[in-house]
Amino acid sequence: MKVVILAGGLGTRLMEETEARPKPMVEIGGKPILWHIMKIYETYGYNDFVLCLGYKAHLIKEYFLNYYLYNSDVTIELEKNKVDVHFSNTESFKVTLVDTGLTTNTAGRIKRIQKYIGDETFMLTYGDGVSDVNIAELVNFHKSHGRLATLTSIQTPGRFGNIEMDGNGNVEYFVEKPQGDGMWINGGFFVLEPGIFKYLEGDMDDIQWEKRPLIDIANNGQLAAYKHHGFWKPMDALRDRIELEQLWNSGNAKWKIWQ
Repeated sequence: MKVVILAGGLGTRLMEETEARPKPMVEIGGKPILWHIMKIYETYGYNDFVLCLGYKAHLIKEYFLNYYLYNSDVTIELEKNKVDVHFSNTESFKVTLVDTGLTTNTAGRIKRIQKYIGDETFMLTYGDGVSDVNIAELVNFHKSHGRLATLTSIQTPGRFGNIEMDGNGNVEYFVEKPQGDGMWINGGFFVLEPGIFKYLEGDMDDIQWEKRPLIDIANNGQLAAYKHHGFWKPMDALRDRIELEQLWNSGNAKWKIWQ
């Protein structure tokens, strides 16, 4: 089963990092967040990736074209134009790099990789978020309900602590950053049937996947949600990158499910 990763956006809310590189290439612990996402899937045996590229696509292509050397010990003899590789610690990734357009929106990006999917079930996620979601359980859940699409739903914590007081100002109840109003939101990590491509007919270049296509899929009773109660964190802004970096450096990166 292939894993499609949306890796072409501009990352405007993270301009401190993305002015020089695409958002999926922003590093956590010395590795691009894209690498972390791919490692999550690889842990469950899914290592065939299709990357939807756009903004600064050449940097992602160069990263994977030179990946073997980046992760090896080498001796380079410039005079002889010779390279000896002494040690390699590379992953078992198979990566298809598809330039889906500089300004193409997400629905259009998905449509443009259809020929690489064929008639098989596939997975889809964003190139800027990590989680400890159990991919095996997610896939089994998708197979169990028979619908075209499954998304992973998560509950985000509230921004502030909740306080209940009596009339005299005495605190009767306090909880720090509770789950946000019981609302479940889209956390990505989709499992999709090829039938979803019929919802991507016509010009999709300006259409967001989460808007018309996913709404239409849901309205037709073809969307299910897998509830994930564990760790989930998108990298939307600089503070998120700093938080993820701190978790990694402290040894508390819950998305690191590999050895």
